Amino acid sequence: MTLLRIQVGPYEFTAQTEAEAPQTCAAFLKLLPYRQKIIHTRWSGEACWIPLGEFQLGVGYENHTSHPSRGDILFYPGGYSETEILFPYGSARFASKMGQLAGNHFLTIVEGREHLAALGKLVLWEGAQDIVFEAS
Repeated sequence: MTLLRIQVGPYEFTAQTEAEAPQTCAAFLKLLPYRQKIIHTRWSGEACWIPLGEFQLGVGYENHTSHPSRGDILFYPGGYSETEILFPYGSARFASKMGQLAGNHFLTIVEGREHLAALGKLVLWEGAQDIVFEAS
């Protein structure tokens, strides 16, 4: 288990890697520190996402789900929709305009969960926010 620090706007979270997604975790850790923009989802419910277009992390499906819990961060390796990272802050069912998707559950928020709803509200009403993943 590796801990990561995630800074989104004014909120800080600690996430742990998931042993059930070793390839996704290993590939993602090589990208650290990883900086992007996070926006609100269109089809997945109470979640934010990082659209990654044609980016390839070089992993397939592992530990994948369509129904993440709040704080379960998913990596979607692409295929039916563009590559993305899903960051649920509440009830979510992972989907795109093509229909239901499944993403690799590779990180879980273990500290700062009390700020997840506020993060969702911020991104929904104030728009895109900077997000940084880095080693803890």
